[in-house]
Amino acid sequence: MAFETIEFGIDAGIATLTLNRPKVMNALNSRMRAEITQALTSLPEEARCVVMTGSGRAFCSGQDLTDANAARDLEATLRDEYEPMLHAVRNCSAPVIAAVNGTAAGAGANLALVADVVIAAESADFIQAFTRIGLIPDAGGTWAIPRAVGIARAMGMMLFADAIPARRAADWGLIWEAVPDDEFAGVVAARAHQLAQGPGSAYRAIRQAVSASFGNDLDEQLKLEARLQGQAGRSGDFREGVAAFLEKRKPRFTGR
Repeated sequence: MAFETIEFGIDAGIATLTLNRPKVMNALNSRMRAEITQALTSLPEEARCVVMTGSGRAFCSGQDLTDANAARDLEATLRDEYEPMLHAVRNCSAPVIAAVNGTAAGAGANLALVADVVIAAESADFIQAFTRIGLIPDAGGTWAIPRAVGIARAMGMMLFADAIPARRAADWGLIWEAVPDDEFAGVVAARAHQLAQGPGSAYRAIRQAVSASFGNDLDEQLKLEARLQGQAGRSGDFREGVAAFLEKRKPRFTGR
């Protein structure tokens, strides 16, 4: 696949999707949203983990404010372009790591937060910048952030539009971890390798169960867990995991 606004490649089971408009801090325009959606919805079977990151000094600065078409009808842009992109991340066939290399602002922050795991460089920050231009948080921010950090912190982030340093974001539970800049690339690579070599069938079930948990009561969730665990127990990954445990060796999962 040839892209204009992103770079995309697969190596050793790890797909790397790099937002590639560094001159505008990887601001999201219509082309970029479409290309992210295309890359993730047509992910080859060989990809067992996705790393989404940014080129240059930012992860993503949010909506490209020079995109006149988007500004004309924000509701349509969110419905027709953002929603498919966010669903593509959330429903991707492989776990998605957002490797936040720099500032993640506005919709760029919320694009990162919809990923399965967020790892950030310590120099990165997260900004719900919407009120600075008279808007409300979108791209799933009002859904994801209160669930991650609670109402008080979510409201503070959204009303004041302060930059939240990566270390504080990790302490709050907004992201998985913040790592020193000089260790960032190595940590992301190690985490991605771990997922790419892991039990993909179990990962898919975990993502399904956690996503459903917000709308289920305990009884519904227990039933879902039982069903998904039954499927996992019939998988090749489970058989391999048990065999490796009994044989005292490292498992060789296939993701099936």
